[in-house]
Amino acid sequence: MTYINSGNKDTRSGFGDALLEVGNRYSNVVALCADLTGSVKMDAFAKTFPQRFFQCGIAEANMMGVAAGLAISGKIPFAGTFAAFASGRVYDQIRQSITYSNANVKIAASHSGVTLGEDGATHQILEDIGLMRMLPNMVVIHPCDYNQTYSATLAVAEHYGPVYLRFGRPAVPNFTPVNQPFEIGKGQMMRKGNDISIFATGHLVWEALLAADDLAAEGISGEVINLHTIKPLDTKIILNSAAKTRAVLTAEEHLVAGGMGEAIAALLSRELPTRQLFVAVNDRFGQSGKPLDLLNVYNLDATHIKKAAIQLLQNR
Repeated sequence: MTYINSGNKDTRSGFGDALLEVGNRYSNVVALCADLTGSVKMDAFAKTFPQRFFQCGIAEANMMGVAAGLAISGKIPFAGTFAAFASGRVYDQIRQSITYSNANVKIAASHSGVTLGEDGATHQILEDIGLMRMLPNMVVIHPCDYNQTYSATLAVAEHYGPVYLRFGRPAVPNFTPVNQPFEIGKGQMMRKGNDISIFATGHLVWEALLAADDLAAEGISGEVINLHTIKPLDTKIILNSAAKTRAVLTAEEHLVAGGMGEAIAALLSRELPTRQLFVAVNDRFGQSGKPLDLLNVYNLDATHIKKAAIQLLQNR
């Protein structure tokens, strides 16, 4: 299948638009925010359903406790804030009040990764996937564009149990089909290939597709798989692709430590030892800058994915 950019859109708007739709579908859906309603695109829900929206202020830990209480009472709460505040700042509350009791809380984590841009290192969390995937009962989802974030939000509302839904601030290519069904825990084959398996998530799926185009021009057949669900992993699609190519490249806007790449490496070490390289941030904090410039600085863009693929194949 050929994927074409239909225009740049921010993934946070995919969440916000779908949240409004979820509110229309389910009367027990409620939303909570930590003084970032417009930034997380929860404003349409708040305006349409004022009695089902709770502005918790800059008190994220309390917001998670309130969300857990609402879930216990039969509501489906979506708690939204920046990813840095939705994971690191409230880890204890998520562990104790949400995942320990398997509470049906949906954590909407916006502004993730270095592509948050100018806000800098304090807000550009790069370790949240690791934090969240370590928690029992937690599902971790990182969609790639507006359309997929919209579909993922609908799927999250129907899933029972805690979910960490990660998305971003910048306008990025919107290239997956409208209304494409989203299945939690099932990777998406974006491009078939025979020489190297490229597993990507979030904003880097598009970069991986661009890199695969460039590799094809040099006679290298790259298989690109979108792992929008990092927990639970789609072990079948990973092992099938790795068995075919025997070369695995992972690409994510996250630290190497704790990320999607390490989750795949753990699987391969148990089931199918395979040479692997990581396109990810290596033990560094973020910094202020333009989103696309930062992808380049941190070696995360299509050019660096292509270079890593060639390096992997040369050293195989």
